[in-house]
Amino acid sequence: MTSILRKAALCAAIGLAGVSTAASAATLKIGTEGGYPPWSMVDASGKVTGFDADIGNTLCERLEMKCRFVAQAFDSLIPALQAERFDLVISGMSVTAERAKAIAFSIPYATEDSAFVLPKDSPLIDAPDQETIFKGLAGKTIGVQGGTTQGAFLQKFAPGITLKTYETQDQMQIDLSSGRLDGTFSEVTPQSQFLKKAGDQQFAMAHHVIKSSAAPEVLGLGIGAGINQKNVELKKKIDTALCAMIADGTVKSSSEKWFGVDLSNYQACP
Repeated sequence: MTSILRKAALCAAIGLAGVSTAASAATLKIGTEGGYPPWSMVDASGKVTGFDADIGNTLCERLEMKCRFVAQAFDSLIPALQAERFDLVISGMSVTAERAKAIAFSIPYATEDSAFVLPKDSPLIDAPDQETIFKGLAGKTIGVQGGTTQGAFLQKFAPGITLKTYETQDQMQIDLSSGRLDGTFSEVTPQSQFLKKAGDQQFAMAHHVIKSSAAPEVLGLGIGAGINQKNVELKKKIDTALCAMIADGTVKSSSEKWFGVDLSNYQACP
């Protein structure tokens, strides 16, 4: 074989090796709701977008893995993770002690507060504290998303409020707009997105925002990625990558793109 032929053969072998490596790259399957803008949404082509999609895709890049998102109802994500149908849950999920009985969590990479959206003429818009809001909403019907910490919070601290549970934020907001609810309770960012989309003629966000720190045992310690408790090594890799993403501003950049504010949890890493 001539020198030129040997070089050609070597280049071909290297090229095939590169193709083989790319083709055999491990896949990280990520469970997400896909109906919780701007955290996660599914577009017309079936692609998952949003803040958590950015987080997931960046994790895959840094772990040199392929990403595959699986969209399904929020309240089914933890059982599916336990059944090993995917490797991670990245879906605006708060880290709570109750959930940690079933799954492991990454470091909380973001923080988020909660608020009520009510009719714009409600006197509770200007309520000074949560006790005033709870008293004013006694006997009223408030929409919450199933499986969320917001629903658990109201069940514990505002038993006088009647809760109506929805599979998605969209369903809940449609009922609010149609007059079938007296208000909704959710995280600030999706509530803000709803008001931005619907306009501010009918509804407004209550000025009193309920901080997660008000009841961390229910509202959680921040937003983290859910991981199967068996997968100790993956948790270590995810934690390392997320800490680097917080430190280098990746989480900040994506957060500001989707929310207009920085939700990075700078206290999560040493």
